[in-house]
Amino acid sequence: MHLSSIVLAGGKSSRMGRDKALIPIQGIRLLQLVCRIAQSCADIVYVVTPWQERYQDLLPSTVQFIKEVPLSSETGSEQQAHGPMIGFAQALESVQTDWVLLLACDLPNLRVEVLQEWATTLDSVEDEAIAALVPQAKGWEPLCGFYRRRCLSSLVEYINQGGRSFQEWLKQHPVKALPLRDPQMLFNCNTQQDLFRFQSQLQ
Repeated sequence: MHLSSIVLAGGKSSRMGRDKALIPIQGIRLLQLVCRIAQSCADIVYVVTPWQERYQDLLPSTVQFIKEVPLSSETGSEQQAHGPMIGFAQALESVQTDWVLLLACDLPNLRVEVLQEWATTLDSVEDEAIAALVPQAKGWEPLCGFYRRRCLSSLVEYINQGGRSFQEWLKQHPVKALPLRDPQMLFNCNTQQDLFRFQSQLQ
């Protein structure tokens, strides 16, 4: 195997008011859409979520589920708000390939050809870089890009120190910049307004 993919489906969808992973986009649930794209790019796809039973009937048996669990040090509201980094770290422990494609489950504009083109450049990424990501005004786009499996030890250390910000963690390491001609590919549905805007563009 040359590439794995991790799809994050553990968010609370609090701003959307309903489970984003189950929102239909032209008849296909968002999680199904993202997993299909991931399978077109990677040899093995993992979905990390606390709610396997909610999604398992939607996805082919070739997709492997990893149960996201609270950290032993977390209690109450901390468990509710620990963010995507915890799920990523827990899933990364299962990855066997040198590189993994990390995707959020709320990216309806993903384009297979762009992800595949990025994947072909991974062999040329300098050894020091732990990730290959798209640069954004706020830093990096952490939830649509590639990470080296060996970043796990640094990630776990950061989490154990209380860190939960991808941006702050990535600032500590070299990252390869990926080119993106169409920023709309990274549009994500966080709110009902986002969803209405996206659906109106489809019509």
